[in-house]
Amino acid sequence: MGISRPSSPVLVTTAAAGALLLTALAPGSATADPTPRPVTREGSPLGADRAAKAPRAAADRALGDAGAPESGGGKGRGYPREQRLDPPPENPADKSIKLGLTPYHGIAPKLNELQRVGDRVSVEIAGRSAGGHQLYLVTVTAPESARETARQERMRERMENAPAAAAKDEAIKSSYKTPVFINNNIHGNEWEGTDAALKLIEKLAGAKDAKSKDLLAHNRLYFNITTNPDGRIAGTRANANGFDLNRDFITASQPEARAVRRIAIDKQPAVMIDLHGYVNGTLIEPTTPPHGENYEYDLFLKNAYANALGMEAAIKGLGYTEEKDGVQPPVIPFRDQQEGWDDWPPIFTPQYMPFHGAVATHTIEFPMQVNNEEYDTQPVAELRRRAAINVDIAGAAMRATLDYTDRHRRSVIADQIEVFRRGATGAEQVPVSEETVPGVPGIGPEDVYTTEFPRAYVIPADGVKGGRGQGVPPRFRQWGRSATAAARLVDHLLANDVRVERAKHSFRIGGRAYAKGSYVVDMHQPKRGLANVMLADGRDISDKVSTMYDISGWSLGRLWGASVDSVKDGDLDGVPTREVRAASRVGHVAPRGNLRLRLDDPREIAALNSLLAQGVSARGDRDGGAILPSSARRAATAAAKKYDVAFDVASAKGGAALHRTRVAAAVTPGELFALREMNFDVVPVSTDVLNAGFDWKKADVLFVSAGLDRGELNAAAKAGLDRFLAKGGGLVGRGATGAALNSDAELIAAKPVEGNGDANGVVRVTNSGGPVTGGAPGHSFVYAPTWFTDLGPGVRVEQKYGTGNPLLSGHWRAAPDGGGGPAAAAGRASVVSGTAGRTHVVLFGTEPLFRDHPKGMFPQVGRALLNVG
Repeated sequence: MGISRPSSPVLVTTAAAGALLLTALAPGSATADPTPRPVTREGSPLGADRAAKAPRAAADRALGDAGAPESGGGKGRGYPREQRLDPPPENPADKSIKLGLTPYHGIAPKLNELQRVGDRVSVEIAGRSAGGHQLYLVTVTAPESARETARQERMRERMENAPAAAAKDEAIKSSYKTPVFINNNIHGNEWEGTDAALKLIEKLAGAKDAKSKDLLAHNRLYFNITTNPDGRIAGTRANANGFDLNRDFITASQPEARAVRRIAIDKQPAVMIDLHGYVNGTLIEPTTPPHGENYEYDLFLKNAYANALGMEAAIKGLGYTEEKDGVQPPVIPFRDQQEGWDDWPPIFTPQYMPFHGAVATHTIEFPMQVNNEEYDTQPVAELRRRAAINVDIAGAAMRATLDYTDRHRRSVIADQIEVFRRGATGAEQVPVSEETVPGVPGIGPEDVYTTEFPRAYVIPADGVKGGRGQGVPPRFRQWGRSATAAARLVDHLLANDVRVERAKHSFRIGGRAYAKGSYVVDMHQPKRGLANVMLADGRDISDKVSTMYDISGWSLGRLWGASVDSVKDGDLDGVPTREVRAASRVGHVAPRGNLRLRLDDPREIAALNSLLAQGVSARGDRDGGAILPSSARRAATAAAKKYDVAFDVASAKGGAALHRTRVAAAVTPGELFALREMNFDVVPVSTDVLNAGFDWKKADVLFVSAGLDRGELNAAAKAGLDRFLAKGGGLVGRGATGAALNSDAELIAAKPVEGNGDANGVVRVTNSGGPVTGGAPGHSFVYAPTWFTDLGPGVRVEQKYGTGNPLLSGHWRAAPDGGGGPAAAAGRASVVSGTAGRTHVVLFGTEPLFRDHPKGMFPQVGRALLNVG
């Protein structure tokens, strides 16, 4: 990569405090300055004080509909759409106050005031955070009648749904208002974007100059004032559930991410920026390679690079210097760095928005650190000086972005239409080069990432590869393996504005037969990139770069438990389908006999836990399912309706009784949330909690992956833990931390081997069957993978990594000494179980609950907890 950018700084990675720090080594410099933005990793051991402890109420809000807008939408209304906000109570503990910034409780009064300034400012409630705080979406534009707003909406819809016609539409060229989206404060302790947005809104609300009037006449400006009010108040990166929201956009587990997703779909921004901190000098995307292979990257890079140059000039124009202010010059990673700040995964806001038509998106990292240790140690005056500089820089980036969009309005809109046209027609991507993207220097082969889109994806009606539904009575076909998972996946695609159809009759395509009711994702659609980035396997990019900023593999088609077939080519004209707005419900209860509930999906685990909590008796079967007596039919009917799961006729009586399992959990935030999603009764614990005194009568099982070190327990806590295990308390461990506790407690003999700590992605696995992995998918997810060797007598291998190269997609290299790579893991045990005295143990070397994402893997943990308990 040095061929194209020989003078670029080289990014060096260094490990610190369980995180990955990016370090830029400038040409000719003798030392490297670490960038103070760590990669927050769900999978790494987080230390005694870092086990998740989010309240149950926050999970309940996220699992509900907290991300839905509360303003009733704007249908039939023009602009402005004013409404009086009810300010929350004053909170003197709000962490913004110390920095001289606007506390959350001060935002609503300010917005009420700005709405009264004139007729340009509208405020809507885009949803609520996990902590229950309102999310404020502000629109600034010239006034519109309801008729004009309806006309704007028709033009927006035409651009997406009829892009070829829209490209020739003179009305769109002359009068469509370009949508610009400015997202602020998604990391709660990166505050200053909010204040810069409020300042800019105030300026535009009352501006009399011709330039401002022209800007608002031709553009709509959308400001998400604070995406993460929970974190803004608490001074934390994460929301009330402990989630990094800027890692959640392909999963959308959290209400704040779902609110932004709704903005992306409804407003269809052409340009967006996402305000962050802290990198000195100010970091302005576009990024280093690898670049997401599902983008129309030629259109994106053209606009993103030009806008980055404008932002850079505007920030330099403020006059801050390193000598006088401690502010270093801005950095554009695409131009100035070689690797380590990539746009490969669609989990970040700016990397998600292009799939909805944005042709320039940017993370902006302002320079002066005011969070974490700096917040606690610097004098207030110094913190406020730094924060004020950051507000200035954020404001300059916003103004430059508006200026670029306004000056290039027609071409920006034309490029957005072209994104949709390519998708709808199945056109080939255009590889980037200095010829296809003129004006962007230094483009080389290392920047070229494209993909071959399949003609379609099929999600079989019966959930079985190849559509093997023939011979099954029609009434029961859709309730085959992973029908619940298929329905959830379809609903998730639809929620992301991916178009899905359903077959009216059985059909053949790509050499395979499919039953009536199978779902079809026609890849000739405007948002084909989003469909593909979700459903495709992805790619092994281990040989492309030495390090990645975050995850590198995430395939929903492999990890969400549904069967998904990629159809490379074929004629869809002969497939009779209808477009669907929601997946068909699959909940069902057999009319007679005992009942069997598959435990292949988190909703099925949740349904079982709900029934067990009601006192319904259940027994496990040898394949990991649950057998219920016929007397439970009424309760099962209610559960089938609530959780959309199927209870089939049981062909066996079942084995050991299953009981409501109380889980003491020293786990990551994503794992805690996933346990609650499966309706487990969870008590968060950690080293500190146990040392303070813990009543083990509250727990049947201990689940450990983070924040619990037996060696750090005091004598009383260690004795309590050992008594719990000796009396038959179960242990489920994940990763190095879980395996260490198993070893320290001298339970089952299984030597953990840690792979490369940066390795992550989708891996091939072989399941052994039985209560833990019976019927599980043939793929799993890893981050810092572990495997087990030197297994003792009676230790059972529940799952192995695939032979050869187990990595399907992601980034997994061997360590410098040659160990820790996929070749070392191939064929090794990834999940093991055994018994030590009365203690049943299951150890995972994979990450089945990572960030609440790999839904199809959740049941492996759910089954393990139910069985060891």
